[in-house]
Amino acid sequence: MIVCPNCNHQNPDGAVQCEACYTPLPAMISCPSCGADIQADASFCGQCGFDLRTSVQPAEESALPPTVSPSMGSTPDASAAVVPEPLVAPDPLVAEIPPPPPVPAEAEQASPPSHAPAPKPFGGQTQLQTQTARLLHVQTNTVIELPQNLTVIHIGKPNDRIPPDIDVAGFPNSEIVSRIHADIRVEGDTYYIEDVGSSNGTYINNSPLSLGNRHRLRPGDRIALGKGDQVTFLFQFS
Repeated sequence: MIVCPNCNHQNPDGAVQCEACYTPLPAMISCPSCGADIQADASFCGQCGFDLRTSVQPAEESALPPTVSPSMGSTPDASAAVVPEPLVAPDPLVAEIPPPPPVPAEAEQASPPSHAPAPKPFGGQTQLQTQTARLLHVQTNTVIELPQNLTVIHIGKPNDRIPPDIDVAGFPNSEIVSRIHADIRVEGDTYYIEDVGSSNGTYINNSPLSLGNRHRLRPGDRIALGKGDQVTFLFQFS
């Protein structure tokens, strides 16, 4: 079954859009290592942790269009070229502009100096305000800003395979969180979360997130890592 990332409706295998809300469903592939069903754009298999990026073959370079070279027998005849006639330069103007009359010295002394302040250049620049996504840990009221230079943000605890970008080892009840627990994927201004094979599961707004499916995060969504709502985050924009 394919769970809709928008309304969590369970759709049959092979469906391309949700039967309930008509949202396009993510494409599914089989893990080349263990054969488990996973999303086509996943970086790691949530079942066995296989690195799917190593199996992606680089795209073949598009062939350049062939260069058409002129035939040896088609050399153009230089004598047939048309030589344009030279342009005729216009006659210069003969009228001369008379110089301005001299200003009397008395008039120069009588003119008061100008004290008008010179206009100041506008140096202010409009700064665009950008929103920053963050997670608020409910149990400790701790704010964690999501890295802005990553497209895949790993959530978990220190391990030798995939070091976490968000380490929850220091939070209370972190023993229920897997070392490789969930990923947040960034696509433009949209954020998605997916469980990558955790032991105790990932819950979105108190509903379990099925393995291999992802949920589009919206401000206020409640993310629980593991059962019992003991390690909980709120997705926000600052």
